[in-house]
Amino acid sequence: MSLNETCLAGRDSGTLRKQAPLWLKLEAIVFLGSNTPNSIITFWISVCRMTRVVFLHPDLGIGGAERLVVDAAVALKSRGCSVQIWTAHYDPTHCFSETQDPNLHVKCVGDWLPTSVFGYLHALCAYLRMVYVALYLVFLSGVEYDVIFCDQVSVCIPVLRLSRHRKKVLFYCHFPDQLLTQRKSFLKKLYRTPIDWLEERTTGMADMILVNSQFTAGIFRETFHSLSSVQADVLYPSLNTCTFDQPSTEAQSLEGLLPEGTSCLFLSLNRYERKKNLGLALEALAALRSSLPQGQRAGIHLVVAGGYDDRVPENVQHYTELKELAAQLHLEDCVTFLRSPSDSQKVALLREHFGIVPVEAMYCCCPVIAVNSGGPLESVADGETGFLCEPTAEAFSKAMEKLIREPQLRRDMGQAGRKRVQDRALIGHHLCSLATYTLESFRMAAIHLWLRCFWSRS
Repeated sequence: MSLNETCLAGRDSGTLRKQAPLWLKLEAIVFLGSNTPNSIITFWISVCRMTRVVFLHPDLGIGGAERLVVDAAVALKSRGCSVQIWTAHYDPTHCFSETQDPNLHVKCVGDWLPTSVFGYLHALCAYLRMVYVALYLVFLSGVEYDVIFCDQVSVCIPVLRLSRHRKKVLFYCHFPDQLLTQRKSFLKKLYRTPIDWLEERTTGMADMILVNSQFTAGIFRETFHSLSSVQADVLYPSLNTCTFDQPSTEAQSLEGLLPEGTSCLFLSLNRYERKKNLGLALEALAALRSSLPQGQRAGIHLVVAGGYDDRVPENVQHYTELKELAAQLHLEDCVTFLRSPSDSQKVALLREHFGIVPVEAMYCCCPVIAVNSGGPLESVADGETGFLCEPTAEAFSKAMEKLIREPQLRRDMGQAGRKRVQDRALIGHHLCSLATYTLESFRMAAIHLWLRCFWSRS
């Protein structure tokens, strides 16, 4: 088979495809290697150009999981894939800007189903809503697709198996859901038992499983004992550097948000959820101010920003709790709470100041202060691009103070952080590693994964 032939190789050989452009053929050779058989190269071309991908996501709002889904969709679409995002809830006034692009099709079904029953049974309702979305997609939509990318809720995977022609399913595990809830009562334990069983059982039905870090991969193996023989690949969340490389609009984006005279700004970007431990940033700021002379306190300010949804009781409650904590610590004048910031606001904050969000902050030349566990262990180089600290106010305040007192250290760490992101982006172009940080590298790694997904379990 010559490179000029464009039939789909492998088990689906004989299916004719349109002539692929030369740049795509050359890219296939570079990406897959010059010694790769032509059949695999033409298969790669067909996957890049022709694969119809549907993303299933419970709630397409503003958060880390949503950011990953949107970036993955944009990345694959840019490589010629046909992409749709299906969700049980979508609000055009509370979403990432990319989802408003008319060329990226977003379909919302089942939003009439309840998200809870009198404030309880959130997990059960989420399961039912996603099962409905899957049933609608398979039996009522008439949509043709080749690959399903689903995340957060795996219970929809058995429904996807009911399709007339079996489709490949890729499941992205951000973190086992059963570890994100508490079981303080017997009734809660009883309620969660079948849900936890379903989560493990249905996760194992996917053709490919991805996790967001080596840390999560370890938790995955410890939590899902029956899936010990299943390989979970690591694909780090990506960073769309184009967003950060656009012309500066800081003045307009930050107008009215920060008090005059702010000379040192710390930024915490997290969804307004208790598990994010946002109170730690406030406590660290209070400890920092108490350790500094009066003259150095004046210009220090903290911005707490993140996804916020009025429909989610925890978001509303935790926002109020944080405001109350700030008042108790006498920080009302040196803390700004920002709910669901726009992309331009987030970029503006990251461009100018310290960050407590690893990859985005490093790309913007901001030193990072993070907890010494989980994902930051893999993204932040302690002492080089920032500080990894114990989750205590004292430890965080010491790191913050060090950055305040040593401006050159701030600059050095910022430059080292950007270089780290750029260097790790290059790693993503090799098949032996999926440690990708930028959207371009995510595209290459994602296509490699689609290839493996197509060949797996057939």
